[in-house]
Amino acid sequence: MSGTEQGPLPEAAPDWTEIQGSAEFTELRRRLRGWVFPMTAAFLVWYLLYVLLSDYAHDFMSTKLWGNINVGLVFGLLQFVSTFAITSLYVRHANRKLDPVAAKIRRDIEDGGADTDRALEEGVR
Repeated sequence: MSGTEQGPLPEAAPDWTEIQGSAEFTELRRRLRGWVFPMTAAFLVWYLLYVLLSDYAHDFMSTKLWGNINVGLVFGLLQFVSTFAITSLYVRHANRKLDPVAAKIRRDIEDGGADTDRALEEGVR
């Protein structure tokens, strides 16, 4: 074997501008943004509430609930709980609403879209 042998010719590169402008891609972006932006805003409000209460409401945050456990500690731990809850909710949303559409777009790119309408229909329902 010599180093001059070549494999199969590469296929033409996909038209990314056309893909980005497609109805499926637009729907995928809409679904992603419709979930991510409101959830981000809600988490930031929750986090800023915690920070502001910690800074300006010392008496409230130092209120003892059980033994040495106070409101500030509970709110701080709830930050972690809410982070894991949001992650879990996002994974569920992505599996149900984003992945089927993304799979259809990928198949359309890779093999011209043969027999892929089912993935989009599953994602819509």
